[in-house]
Amino acid sequence: MKDTERRAFQLAELRVANADGKRKIVGYAAVFNSLSVDLGGFVERIRPGAFSKTIETADVRALWNHDPNYVLGRTKSGTLRLAEDDKGLRIEIDPPDTTWANDLITSIERGDVDQMSFGFRAIRDEWKKEDGQTVRELIEVELFDVSPVTFPAYEATQVSVRAALAARGIDFERLAGISTRAAGGSPLTEEDQAVVSQAIASLQRLADSAGQVRGAEQQDGEGTQERARVDVLMRRLALAESET
Repeated sequence: MKDTERRAFQLAELRVANADGKRKIVGYAAVFNSLSVDLGGFVERIRPGAFSKTIETADVRALWNHDPNYVLGRTKSGTLRLAEDDKGLRIEIDPPDTTWANDLITSIERGDVDQMSFGFRAIRDEWKKEDGQTVRELIEVELFDVSPVTFPAYEATQVSVRAALAARGIDFERLAGISTRAAGGSPLTEEDQAVVSQAIASLQRLADSAGQVRGAEQQDGEGTQERARVDVLMRRLALAESET
């Protein structure tokens, strides 16, 4: 979904509870007033109340590893219950009696899966400087899903992308942070502009190389799609650079 962001919390509680002979997944998908790890040039804090509106109106899903093919619960059906308390966003899931869900429950009980993540879109946020670092405060968010995860999104789904870009001298985390701060209206620094310019130059070399390969031999559909993704990323970076 466009503009969807994901956050994970190592210290958020995730466990299996037994009630009336049925197992439930309980814990916290987010914690309040705690600074995140570096998200690429900024850190983030969630204010209490950030979820209060969305948990009253949104039809939120509980997914396994953010995969829509593995639905653990849903607020509309009452199999997912969300609430804010002093600590953060508390969740309670009634998982289905399926093989994959039972396997997940076993993994949680063993401690193999111990993190929660949530997918959201920022409705209101504030950017500020604290002790020399850029802090983004989430004031109100639209919540899409909560999910037990094997790895946080930034460790799992982006690891191959980060490695490929790093091999070309592109700082993925820094670019992600620049993009988020720019979307929030925060002005880019000269150093940010240099990072964007370097990324554009590196991607241009990659695009030129892909074009030469395509000219030498017929590319398959995957290769064409890869070139298209590079072109889209280059246009986005160029737009970010032009707006600084």
